[in-house]
Amino acid sequence: MSTLRARTFRSNLTRHEACVWGWLKTLRRDGLHFRRQAPFRGYFLDFVCFSRRLVIEIDGESHGLAEQRRHDAVRDAVLRREGFRVLRVTNRDVDQSMTGVADAILDALGARSPRN
Repeated sequence: MSTLRARTFRSNLTRHEACVWGWLKTLRRDGLHFRRQAPFRGYFLDFVCFSRRLVIEIDGESHGLAEQRRHDAVRDAVLRREGFRVLRVTNRDVDQSMTGVADAILDALGARSPRN
């Protein structure tokens, strides 16, 4: 059931997720592989690089609501216990500076390269 739901999520990325996904795919040439909308421990991770234990979440406006913040905090704690780092990026971040988002991702990966 989660695989089918993940497929549905993958085919319905938001504009912001699609922008970040397009950029993440360029990292494959550096040996970094991300999965999108990957099911993990009852959650669907926007983007995850299992080899670097990095989760990237693209947050819309609802993530500013108190209930959603509590849910995100629990989720992030579960992921940290599993050895993941969580990088949260807002839709606004993507709109205002995809370069800044890319830099934050590279920093989190420890993957700065001369081309960036």
